[in-house]
Amino acid sequence: MDLEARIARLEAVEEIRRLKARYFRCVDLREWDEFATLFTEDFVPDFGESTSGPVDKATFVASVARHFASGISIHHGHEPEIDVLDETNARGLWPMYDLVESPDNSGYRNHTGWGHYTETYRKVDGRWLIATTKLTRIKYVELPKG
Repeated sequence: MDLEARIARLEAVEEIRRLKARYFRCVDLREWDEFATLFTEDFVPDFGESTSGPVDKATFVASVARHFASGISIHHGHEPEIDVLDETNARGLWPMYDLVESPDNSGYRNHTGWGHYTETYRKVDGRWLIATTKLTRIKYVELPKG
């Protein structure tokens, strides 16, 4: 691989790392307008634990915004493995941690957990976006309310 290709790969990895950092920030700070810009139009979520069962970008963004309308959340992604497949496609695996505390009357469970996000990314109009995401948990601990 020549130097130019190696630099392009490193730039892609960094852009994808920053994309996922924005994802976590937008959820925890409730920045829904920006959050909606992080996904391809044909985005496919796979969150088996979701009670709302989002199947596309619109239902996913609405579901996350509704779930995190109040309370607090902390989402961390750590040391991703990102593979750039070509100039417009990549995949990643992110170890994750989260803590979610919902209001007593919300109907959502408080929890903390550890696991992985398995994702694919596509470069669209010069920007890397999340094309698919799947959350797989290793450990999930329900926490008491209040």
